[in-house]
Amino acid sequence: MKGVFVMHTPCWGDLGNGYYRNPVLNADYSDPDVVRVGKDFYMICSEFHYMGMPVLHSRDLVNWSIIGKVYDRLEMAPHYSDMTGYAKGSWAPSITYHDGWFYVYFCTPTEGLFMTRTQNPAGPWEPLHCVYATAGWEDPCPFWDADGQAYLGHSVLGAGPIIIHRLSADGRRLLDDGKVVYVGKIAEGTKIYHSHGYYLLVIPEGGVAKGWQTVLRSKNIYGPYERKVVLQTGKTDINGPHQGSLIETESGESWFLHFQDVGTLGRVVHLQPVEWVDNWPMMGVDGEPVEIWRKPNTGFSQEPSLPQTSDDFSGETLSLQWAFNHNPVDSHWSLKERPGALRLHSLPAEDLFSAPNTLTQKLMGTSGQITLLLDLSGMASGQRAGLALLGGRKENYIQVVNRQGRCYLEAVTDAVVSHGPEVAGQILLRCDVALAANTRFSFSMDGVRYLPLGSNCALANGFWKGVRPALFSYHTHGEGGVADFLQFTYDVLE
Repeated sequence: MKGVFVMHTPCWGDLGNGYYRNPVLNADYSDPDVVRVGKDFYMICSEFHYMGMPVLHSRDLVNWSIIGKVYDRLEMAPHYSDMTGYAKGSWAPSITYHDGWFYVYFCTPTEGLFMTRTQNPAGPWEPLHCVYATAGWEDPCPFWDADGQAYLGHSVLGAGPIIIHRLSADGRRLLDDGKVVYVGKIAEGTKIYHSHGYYLLVIPEGGVAKGWQTVLRSKNIYGPYERKVVLQTGKTDINGPHQGSLIETESGESWFLHFQDVGTLGRVVHLQPVEWVDNWPMMGVDGEPVEIWRKPNTGFSQEPSLPQTSDDFSGETLSLQWAFNHNPVDSHWSLKERPGALRLHSLPAEDLFSAPNTLTQKLMGTSGQITLLLDLSGMASGQRAGLALLGGRKENYIQVVNRQGRCYLEAVTDAVVSHGPEVAGQILLRCDVALAANTRFSFSMDGVRYLPLGSNCALANGFWKGVRPALFSYHTHGEGGVADFLQFTYDVLE
C-alpha cells in the first residue's frame, strides 16, 4: 500500500516500450524544477498553502516517486496556521546542487525569499532561512559561477522584470540591490545556466495558461542578452508550454521538463527533447511540444509507475504523498493512538474551507476511483468527517455528520446537499473521479454494493492549485470527537 502505484494499462507517462507519452506526470506538480546528480534526478514543485514541498526521484525523467519533503510547516506568518493562507506559501522554487549540497530557494508572496539545504535530498533539510524579507518577489534561482561567485536571479510579482543579485558563497545573503537584466511580456520563472559558452536565462513569458518558453543568452551574466523563443504551442494543443528545467543526462542528451496548465487538474508535467541549434536549446520538435517520444538515454529502465497514492496507515509516519492543508495541529492527529488507522481529532471550524488538519494528496490523471474506509464510532455530536475533493471555494464531498449521537450520511455536490441514511460502525465512502463534469460519490455498508449519493458534479481548481482528494474531521458545535481513517485506496484509471 505504501509503495509506488503501478499502472496496468498506462495511457500517459512511460508506455513500456522505450517511449513515453506526455504528460509524464499527469498531476499538479506545478512550477517543476529538476537537478541531476550522477545518475539521479530530483524534482521539486510549488505547493503554496499545502504542507509541504515534495521531493521526487527518478532515474529516467519519466517515472517518478516521492522520497521526501523540503519542509512540513511554514512558520513565517500566522495565516499558515489559521487557515487564511490560501494561494500564499511556497511559489515557484528552484533546486540546485553545489559543492556537495542540495539547495532549494523559493519566495512567498508576502514574507520574502527563503532557502534551505541538505546533503541528502530525502531529508532532513535544514530549517528554512530567510535570505531577504520582502513582499512581491517570485521565482528565485541561485547560480554558482566557475570562479566561485554566486548569483541569484528572480522576478517580481506581476510579471517581471528579471533581476540578478550577487549572492554570498554560502547562499544565505544577498550582497547587493540587484540589477535589472531583462524586461519582457510577463517574464518570470528565472532559471540560470552556463552552457555552450553562454550564460542562459531560461524563462517563461506570456502567462501561465497561454505563454511560451524564452531563452536569453549572453557572454556576461548581466547582459546584454539576445532573445529567442524556443518552445511554443504552434500547431499543437499543448497550451502554455513553459516554466521548468533544462537538464542534461550523463550520456550528454539535453531535455526540458516543464508544465502545462490544464485547469481542474492543475499544472501537469511534460518532457521535451532538446536539440542545440547555433548554441540555442531548441525544445520539442521545431520548437513545438511533442506528444510521444523515445525515452531519455539514461542507461536505466523500470516498469511504468506513478508516485504513491494508496495508503493503509500502517506506518509510524505519514506516507509522503500526503500534505496537510495549512500547518497541521500535531496534537490532534495520530497514527499511534490506534495502530493501523489515521486518527483525526475534531477541531472547531465553520466549514470545510476553514477546517484544520485536513489531509490531502494530488489528484492523478483524468479519471480514477478513490475508496475510503471510515470508522465513525468515536465521533461526537456536531462532528463531520469524510472524503472531499478540494479545489477553490467550490468543494465537493461525502461526509458523516453526527447529530446528537446519531450519525447520518450527506453529500455536497455543486453546492447542493443530498441527505443519506443513518449509519453506524464502519462505512466505505467512494468517489469516482472523472474530470468531464461527471464525478460522483457513493457509499457501501458491505463493500459489495455501492449506492450513489448526490448528483454528478463538476470540479474546479483554485488558489493556483489543482483539485485534491482530502480527508477531514471537524465540528461546528459540541466538544469534538475522533474519526478513524482505516484504508485509502486510489486506483488511477486514465
